Amino acid sequence: MTAYASAADETVFCVDDLVERLGNDGRAVAQVVHLVRDCIGTGTEPLNRAGDAVQQARFMEARRILHKLRNDVGELGARRFTAACLGLELALAEGRVAEIALLFSAAESELRLVMEHAGGWLDLHAGRASGRN
Repeated sequence: MTAYASAADETVFCVDDLVERLGNDGRAVAQVVHLVRDCIGTGTEPLNRAGDAVQQARFMEARRILHKLRNDVGELGARRFTAACLGLELALAEGRVAEIALLFSAAESELRLVMEHAGGWLDLHAGRASGRN
């Protein structure tokens, strides 16, 4: 478990497994720092693009954007976001239009949590200000 995460937070953000898979050393941490910065550097922009696509009834495009975002953020151990995003993708695929706004809001909230936790992890492992200006 990282110094930042607690047991309950590991479903929001936890890159311990990723660091371990990459060698569990300084180089692995540096690689993960780069990955985390790249992933959260776009903020909610991909989710906003998916929202625009939903508003224009381009559900296939929205699902494509969400799928990529889910895969990218999922690398950071963001299980709660992954589940929320998958629920939204399924609602779009199945045409459950009445549920989309609520599921979209849940995915957005989870993404914001991931970004907060990832920022805290960066503070501890790389100094947030050094690479996120």
